[in-house]
Amino acid sequence: MQTAPAVRAAYARPDTPVRSPRALEYELFARITRALAEAWEGRRDRPAALARAVHDNGRLWRALAADVADPGNALPPELRARLFYLHEFSVAHGRKVLDGSAEAGALVEVNRAVMRGLRGEGGAA
Repeated sequence: MQTAPAVRAAYARPDTPVRSPRALEYELFARITRALAEAWEGRRDRPAALARAVHDNGRLWRALAADVADPGNALPPELRARLFYLHEFSVAHGRKVLDGSAEAGALVEVNRAVMRGLRGEGGAA
């Protein structure tokens, strides 16, 4: 069996930091939010990049919604409900971005608010 170079490199370095689930969630939101903002800026020249970014954002939110809907989720019920609402908003607004009736800025701002919450700064929902 052949292993990917990145996997080999990660295992070869004992000083590689272990990231918490919260840090990984933050990184994922940051990557998708950055791609969404960049794709919106370049939407006229690269419309497929915008479609891909909106799709990826929707996938992130659908995964998060499935997680907060799980009865075993340890987050407070009110926060779970807010995050589920943000999922519904993000998916619906993403459709509007794709059909040209809305801008992506609201999606970026929602994601940034969640990122602030993941950093412990409040304002997650």
